[in-house]
Amino acid sequence: MRIVNLGRWPLTTEDEHRHEPGGEPLWNESWYYDFVSEDGEVAGYIRLGLYPHWKRAWYWACLVTADGVVTRVDHEAPLPGDDLTVTAADYTATHTTAVPFGPARVGLTSTDLTFDLEWHPAAGVYGYAITPRYEIPCAVTGTIGGVPFLGHGERDHSWGVRDWWSLSWLWSSARLEDGTHLHGMRANLGQELPWPAFLARDGVLEHVEGFSAATTFDGDRPAETVLAFPGNATTVRPIAFAPVTLTSPEGEVAEFPRALCAYETEDGRTGYGWTEWHQPPGWREHEWKPR
Repeated sequence: MRIVNLGRWPLTTEDEHRHEPGGEPLWNESWYYDFVSEDGEVAGYIRLGLYPHWKRAWYWACLVTADGVVTRVDHEAPLPGDDLTVTAADYTATHTTAVPFGPARVGLTSTDLTFDLEWHPAAGVYGYAITPRYEIPCAVTGTIGGVPFLGHGERDHSWGVRDWWSLSWLWSSARLEDGTHLHGMRANLGQELPWPAFLARDGVLEHVEGFSAATTFDGDRPAETVLAFPGNATTVRPIAFAPVTLTSPEGEVAEFPRALCAYETEDGRTGYGWTEWHQPPGWREHEWKPR
C-alpha cells in the first residue's frame, strides 16, 4: 500500500488504531466513511467522533436517495471500546479494519437506517502535512437496508484538537466518470498554505501542489465551489444537504452543512462526491476565497 506522507510525523500502520488522548478539552479522534453510487442516486456518510474528556462520542449517519435524506445524529453516544462498537439504546454501529490501511467494514443496525458496507482501498493512503490525518480513496460495496450497493467513496481518520466553534473550512472528495478520485481541503486562516490535495487514477495517488478553493453562498447555504486543481479547475454544486448542528459545552452553535454534490471539470469530466463547508460563529466574515 503506497503511503504519501506529507506530515512532520511518520504515518505508520499503527495509526489505524486509536491514539492516546491529548490533555486538551477539544481533543478528539474521528473516522469518516463516505459513499456514493456511480450514478449519484444513492449516497451517504458515517462519522464516529470520540471525545474522551467529555466522556461521550458523536455518531452521525446519513443516507441520500430519491426519497429524500435520512439522518441519525447522536451527540450523547457512549464511548466505544477498542473495537469501536457503539451500542446505544436504539442502534448499534460497528467499525472494523482487520488489516491496517486495508478494507474497512462499517455496520449500522437501527429502525430507520441499516448499513453493511466495506471500503476497499483504491490507490493508497494520503497523509496530511498540517494536522494528524489521512485519507484513503476507495471502492465501496455491501448492502443498504438489505439492498446491494456498489459505488465509491473515501474514508479518513484524524486525531488531535478540533475547535468546531472558531475555524471554518472546506473539505471535498469525489470520483469522476473516468475513474479519477480527487480530494482537496482548505481552511479559512487568512493566508494560503500548501493545502492537502491529491488526484488518484489507475491505482496511483499523487499529491497536488498549488490547490485552493473559492465558494459562493446563497444565504447561509453554499451555492457553488470551484476547486482550483492547477490546470483543471473543478466546479462543485450541491445536490442534497445533510447538515448537522454542533453546540459547544459553553452553548456556542456551529453549522455543518455537508452535501452530496455534482462535480464537473473544465475539460468536461463529471462525477459525484461529498463536500463540507464548516460554519462556526462569525463564519460570514471569514475568507472563503483565496486572497
